[in-house]
Amino acid sequence: MEILNRFINNRKAGSETEEKVVISKCKPHFEVVHEYWVNEPYANIKVVTSDELGEGNHYFVNEVELTEIQFKTYETIVRILSKEFRSPKGEQIDPRDYVFEQAEIIAEKYHRSLGKFTMEEWDQIFYYVVRDLIGYGPLQAIIEDPDIEDISCNGVDMPIYVWHRRFESIPTNIMFKSHQALNDFIVKLAHKSAKHISSAQPVLDAMLPEKHRLAATFMKEVSLKGSTFCIRKFRAEPYSVVDLIKIGTLNERIAAYFWFILEYKKSFMIVGGTGAGKTSMLNALLSLMSENDKIVTVEEVPELSPPVANWTQLHSRESFNFGDGPSGSISLFDLIKVSLRYRPDYVIVGEVRGEEAYVLFQALATGHGGLCTMHADSIDRVVKRLTSPPMNVSEVYIPLMNVAMYIQRVELPNQKGGLSFGRRVRTVSEIAEFDNYIEVSRWDPKKDVFNTWFKDSFILQQVSTQSGMSMKEIIEEIDRRERYIEEIVESGVRNQSEVAEKILAYYNRQRDRKTKGEETEEEEEEFLVTQDEDAKDIIDMLKAASSSMLEDIVAQPSQEHEPELNEIKEQVEALEPEPELEPLEPEVLDESPMNERTEPEAPEQEVLETELKDESSTINDLVNEQETELDFATKVLWELAKDASQLAVDKKMTDDAHEAEVEEAQQ
Repeated sequence: MEILNRFINNRKAGSETEEKVVISKCKPHFEVVHEYWVNEPYANIKVVTSDELGEGNHYFVNEVELTEIQFKTYETIVRILSKEFRSPKGEQIDPRDYVFEQAEIIAEKYHRSLGKFTMEEWDQIFYYVVRDLIGYGPLQAIIEDPDIEDISCNGVDMPIYVWHRRFESIPTNIMFKSHQALNDFIVKLAHKSAKHISSAQPVLDAMLPEKHRLAATFMKEVSLKGSTFCIRKFRAEPYSVVDLIKIGTLNERIAAYFWFILEYKKSFMIVGGTGAGKTSMLNALLSLMSENDKIVTVEEVPELSPPVANWTQLHSRESFNFGDGPSGSISLFDLIKVSLRYRPDYVIVGEVRGEEAYVLFQALATGHGGLCTMHADSIDRVVKRLTSPPMNVSEVYIPLMNVAMYIQRVELPNQKGGLSFGRRVRTVSEIAEFDNYIEVSRWDPKKDVFNTWFKDSFILQQVSTQSGMSMKEIIEEIDRRERYIEEIVESGVRNQSEVAEKILAYYNRQRDRKTKGEETEEEEEEFLVTQDEDAKDIIDMLKAASSSMLEDIVAQPSQEHEPELNEIKEQVEALEPEPELEPLEPEVLDESPMNERTEPEAPEQEVLETELKDESSTINDLVNEQETELDFATKVLWELAKDASQLAVDKKMTDDAHEAEVEEAQQ
């Protein structure tokens, strides 16, 4: 409360913000380039240009103004809250909402002395109460601006600079005019981060409650201009791989490639300069990991948030040790050693800077997967940093980091989304051996497209040997995953957790397809075995069925057809055909009175001979086709059935003729 009391006691008719922190007004003659709300109707942003301000664009924060009566009521509420404020009992309560509720209670309790205002005026008062007590004071509007990536203060009497997504680095209309006000503001930031900063510990590296990264120095201990700070903002919802594809940082095919190698526990690192988007890219690619993977993240400042349940998050700790006693600091080196005892599938290091790189590569050598980011501007310089002090990674361990992605902030050949610059994956290189790097992807700066050569991939060949898949099958799988990612992008899904659910659905679908394929193969194998075992029995059954059919259809064949039937039965019993079959010759019929009466006419005899010849040629054709015994037996049975039907017709005609003669003789 000491800072709050000092804030109240030093406040005068203008406001402390006007005295200790200057917020310039946007004049009517300034040319407005871009304007938008960040907290309607209380704060909006204007990007303006003017000769009076100098070259380039300028960033102006415009907040609702309080009247003199409103400001006095605001001061009274802040003073009462400093005495009557009670801490919330629950841990899940939003601090902003709680302070707003407490301010409303104070306003209702002391409404007679505070004055009468409309609901709109009360909301304006409460906005400043929440902004100054629980928010970031004069920087609140900048913090709430989603287009701001970076906020930096270089000292007193210097404008605060911001990095805008559209206008890059531009000065603002906010300036600290007092060393004490700036020091108090930095102490407030440190307390928000649950850290400590003082003359004894003048350097701070922390994370704000909104997961923004804070770096600060205190007073003039290490900075001649006094206290400084830099806030690197991170989105409330981190970039997903779909977001990065839409803004062109990478394409679907590169994403499918990393998705595939992550499945086979390959390691990769993302390299680039400051502000290139390394952490955002790493965080986005984590949504492609399997739900079955166990992940341990190791960071100095917690930034990564993989959308998996089996995740252990570790971060380093600094110790404030005075004297010769043992230090209680926990470094990344210590945490990586501990993480190996968790039996992780992947050890993910937020950023590799020092001796922790040695332990990480030792983990890769023991079979763990590893992901990390590193500051460098090429794969060659990455290897030189790794093999030099303080990292001291042996050259023989370098290939254990299988892939290196180089990402950079670049000027675009054509504007995309209204922006003339963006972040692109410049190259993707595979590390086959020390000093042997195979480039599988490169960004074309003239056309803003990505060229890939995954058929030459050394890592995919390793996966082929490991999994038993051919390179053709691997490329086809990457093609399928590329199309699946395109479907996700077109569906409108962009939240990281939703993307992770889509990836899990693909794994489930792939697992079901594989299970059904195995069942089908087993059924086919069983069918083939059964078919081989029963083939002989089926042929024997066909033989018996054919003989029985002939006997049933022609129960008492006439003598003139006995030779033909006997010959056909012999063919059925010996289904394995001879290489060449002699054409069948008609037998000489016995001359008997019965035969004389039943002997068919000459045309009928010619028909019978023709049928027997056709039968012989049909059997020879079946033999020449070199079919299986089962198919051959089936076809022979079909031919025999046709012949048997013809014999039955001939017999019926003969019997009818005989009965007619008998009736005529009786008459």
